[in-house]
Amino acid sequence: MSAGLFGLLDDVAALARLTAAAGRASAKAAGVVIDDTAVTPQYVHGIAAERELPAIKRIAIGSLRNKLLVILPAAMLLSQFAPWLLSPILMLGATYLCYEAAEKVWGSIRGHDADDGPAGEDDMVTGAIRTDLILSAEIMVIALNEVADQPFVPRLVILVVVALVLTVVVYGVVAAIVRMDDVGLSLIGTVSRIGQQVGRVLVAGMPKLLSAISVVGTVAMLWVGGHILLVGSDRLGWHAPNGLAHHVEDRARHAVESVGGILAWLVSTGISAVIGLVVGAIVLAVVAIVRLLPFAK
Repeated sequence: MSAGLFGLLDDVAALARLTAAAGRASAKAAGVVIDDTAVTPQYVHGIAAERELPAIKRIAIGSLRNKLLVILPAAMLLSQFAPWLLSPILMLGATYLCYEAAEKVWGSIRGHDADDGPAGEDDMVTGAIRTDLILSAEIMVIALNEVADQPFVPRLVILVVVALVLTVVVYGVVAAIVRMDDVGLSLIGTVSRIGQQVGRVLVAGMPKLLSAISVVGTVAMLWVGGHILLVGSDRLGWHAPNGLAHHVEDRARHAVESVGGILAWLVSTGISAVIGLVVGAIVLAVVAIVRLLPFAK
């Protein structure tokens, strides 16, 4: 009886440790999760209202497939046998992220609108899943680093839990954001005057909010991409860019003591975003030149 009780307590303790580790891993990846949440709504912005939730569902399924069938097996194998490859692979993905963000910036400057209709929706979903692959890879690698001291099986279980929980959270929030105007219309139809006022505010404000989120999402792509490149180059031995960024960040932190932490974060984010934009613009120019070559036509 006592042996069974102690065995049960050991199981409970092991489960508690796994839960705590999953919680730490999720919390550590929170910054990229927020970026992922900001990036996704821009893809469904502008498509017909009745297609928003189906599109988000398709992206969410693609995101889960990215995490469980592509990123997780690759990350586990690389961390086990070739951990030195993680940074270069992440940097390649970050370069693509910067390119896509730069393409969006250039498209907004030219006034180019995304295609609508079924074909446009398919392209949008494909693009969103590609972008999610990079963001999810960063999330999973951050989580993996947090549980690197765990044995293989507990590490795998923790990462599966992190993948499931974060996917539900991100796309649940995205679905709530894009359907908030429907909530507003429902409130307008109520008998409550306050409810009607809130509904009108939601209906009038949601297009502006989605436009703002689209801008934030593009900046987040540049920030995450630039940050991955900055940290990755430091890990690969090129310390000057990251060292300079940290120096500027420290100067900002001590410049105004009362808001030093916020100012340092803004400076760090700005540096990463500028790096992302420069890299993205270079890749965009290279791609444009390649497309003009005879063999690319």
